[in-house]
Amino acid sequence: MEDYDDNQLAAKIAETAGQILLAIQSSGLVNGKAMGAAGDAVANAFILQMLKHNRPGDALLSEEEAADPKRLESRRVWVVDPLDGTREFSEGRSDWAVHVALAIDGVPAASAVALPGLGQTLTSAAPNALKPLSTAKTLRILVSRTRPPAVALKVAEVLGAELIPMGSAGAKAMAVLRGEADAYLHAEGQYEWDSAAPVGVAHAAGLHVSRIDGSPMLYNQQADPYLPDILVCRKEVAESILQAIAQ
Repeated sequence: MEDYDDNQLAAKIAETAGQILLAIQSSGLVNGKAMGAAGDAVANAFILQMLKHNRPGDALLSEEEAADPKRLESRRVWVVDPLDGTREFSEGRSDWAVHVALAIDGVPAASAVALPGLGQTLTSAAPNALKPLSTAKTLRILVSRTRPPAVALKVAEVLGAELIPMGSAGAKAMAVLRGEADAYLHAEGQYEWDSAAPVGVAHAAGLHVSRIDGSPMLYNQQADPYLPDILVCRKEVAESILQAIAQ
């Protein structure tokens, strides 16, 4: 058993799973949906093996595993998405991610989001420094490339914002951290594994993170891991976006 602390373990798992997924993506052995299915399965198996070896006493919530209600009895639960953005991965795009987060008492305490297509892993232990807020007059809001939420369309209308489509939830949240947009807004349904790691990294970097009603993002608090909405944005624009949502 390696002597990793929680942050080191999250980063190691996310980065290595990303490398495994890149190898699958570039192998040419599988394509399309079959490549996506292979990526989900192989990355999940690796992550489970690493956690079982390094944190055998912790609970787990993974997109690729049946949710075990017994995890609710644990203060420590690893919330993982082995391949966030399976569609983008199978299409050979770069806007997909690996999410690994340890939630303690409902709050992401150690988080890592690997962006293998960009050669980067962002962590809550050493998040990127935020760039100065764009001086552009138009607010840039990231939304799903396949199902942009109706609330985002309304917010864009109220604030005169530009909606930018992108794949993985992790890729979108990290794009805000990277300074490529001002906000990420989603309200058409997600699960805890879609947001736990991105929320942990984004919060550590000094971004605003919340539900779209302004309430906190909490994990492992209910048997059903459905967590339908999220707002990740620069703190400077959080109030205006939340007010627009409320309208």
